[in-house]
Amino acid sequence: MNSRRQRVGAAVLLLGLGFAADRAHAQAYPVRPLRMVVPAAPGGGTDFVARVLSGKLAERLGQPVVIDNRGGAGGSVGTELVARSSGDGYTLLMVFVNFAIYPSLYAKLGFDPIRDFEPVSELATTPLVLVVNPSLPVKSVSELIALAHKPGSALNYAAPGVGSLGHLAGELFKQMAGIGMTHVPYKGGGPAIAALLGGEVQAYFSTMPAAVAQIRAGRLRALAVTGRRRVATEPTIPTISESGLADYDVTGWFGALLPARTPRAIVDQLNSSFEELLASPEVKERFRNEGLEAQPSSPNEFAARIKDDVAKWAKVVKRAEIKPE
Repeated sequence: MNSRRQRVGAAVLLLGLGFAADRAHAQAYPVRPLRMVVPAAPGGGTDFVARVLSGKLAERLGQPVVIDNRGGAGGSVGTELVARSSGDGYTLLMVFVNFAIYPSLYAKLGFDPIRDFEPVSELATTPLVLVVNPSLPVKSVSELIALAHKPGSALNYAAPGVGSLGHLAGELFKQMAGIGMTHVPYKGGGPAIAALLGGEVQAYFSTMPAAVAQIRAGRLRALAVTGRRRVATEPTIPTISESGLADYDVTGWFGALLPARTPRAIVDQLNSSFEELLASPEVKERFRNEGLEAQPSSPNEFAARIKDDVAKWAKVVKRAEIKPE
């Protein structure tokens, strides 16, 4: 009997030590630098969000946060890298909404955006802005639609690649307005803006950070923003929805994810850190100056956003007959 009691007591002690070790590990996190993977080249919107937050996140966690730009294949290279990483909390993925578009564009994707990641938090939102070359004789969405309906109008619009948010925003616009516009893909937002400024194309659904300086300088004309609300820093630009296409809504979002199977305690700790950073007046102002709105969320809310957008964009891609690669 005594030996049995000793065995039970030893088992209970070992179990208690295991719990204590797990708790100590969670409390100690992080004990080494974090890697923040940006699946795009430096200079874009996702890179901007990462660089605004990385330094402040490092201060809060007490460990360096190193940005690792891993562009390629529309962002899928860096994303797959994180999907295959250890779920130990030391490799973060920063994404744009095109993360939810991947499944509709690639027949053989090396990851599942829902199954292979733990959403941490949404970070910021931004509409796109429909801009035209000032030489185009339109000053509103309704005038652009009317021009597109005229025989022989032959309008085209730029986009930073097939399947980009700008491309799908244009396709959704065409579908809802019942018009024809030719999509002209470019290798990134910079070349697309340059093409619009040079008159190679007539319109472009641009990110706000990329277009706002050109709009303020009068080199581009803004017709409308694509979200449900006007942008606080550019309140005179109406939304497409209020300009005649009711319920049109294309909102870009940025967010942070971890590999699947990352302990929930780490997910929650990072979520709390981002929530605190996004409440900072300094961060809000830096985002606002670039047309972004700080937008923290719970992990579950962000997971729901991703799931909804995967379904939404799948419908647009199918209707536009964009073939998966």
